[in-house]
Amino acid sequence: MAPSTARTPAPSPDRLGSPGSGVLVTGGGSGIGRATALALAEVGRPVAVWDIDAEGAEETATICRRDHGVVAEWAVVDVADTAAIEKAVPEAADALGSLGGFVHAAGRSGPMPVDFVDDELWDATLNVNLRGAVMISRMLLEPFRQAGPGSAAVLISSVEGLFGSAFLTAYCASKGGVLGVMRSIAQRFASEGFRVNAVCPGAVDTPMLQPAFELPGFRAQLEERTPLQRVSTPDEVARPIRFLLSDEASFITGTHLTVDGGMTSVTAI
Repeated sequence: MAPSTARTPAPSPDRLGSPGSGVLVTGGGSGIGRATALALAEVGRPVAVWDIDAEGAEETATICRRDHGVVAEWAVVDVADTAAIEKAVPEAADALGSLGGFVHAAGRSGPMPVDFVDDELWDATLNVNLRGAVMISRMLLEPFRQAGPGSAAVLISSVEGLFGSAFLTAYCASKGGVLGVMRSIAQRFASEGFRVNAVCPGAVDTPMLQPAFELPGFRAQLEERTPLQRVSTPDEVARPIRFLLSDEASFITGTHLTVDGGMTSVTAI
């Protein structure tokens, strides 16, 4: 493989080494996606917020503009819909002026042990969590080329992508798959000088986990199994994502960062 001809990005301490290009954030209407969009806006990066929840996406973009003065646009995009992706990626690049960052935070889950596998839930989970990441990534090479050095992507996996869970068959498959495609895409993008990594969160206080948190004792059980003795906030996942998108991480690609309060350091989940 020929070495990349792209220059080495120069970190900028006052901006956490962030390039000036825009970032596309899926699932940006709530949870980790929203926290990530706000963290990026905080260091001056324009953001395109995608979500199936119009109200949530609009609110995130409004906060980015109001509180941080960045260009922020939003759109209702179903990441399981290839045609919608193909239409929305160029629109996001045009709206932001450049598109040199991508965070795939859109996700879905649901309890489904293998003996109760449902075709519809299986397909929906894999389409959003895994297929969407691939379909969007394949559209980003040209925008990344135009944005130039520092272009990077972060795909959100999970500790369930590292360990199995008897009750989350589809979710485990999708998040394990995210790690596999991340490595593949990282190799393809590296020849152009672009980076791709993944983040594996543990238990995070997001809308996705709220139904489980309402079960008696569930939250306490997670906290007990986590060395830091608590679940994380979305901000605590967003900041590592922001780091991986920045020039401070200019030699990091094709790997994953586990953000789980130490959960996987002591036992499988």
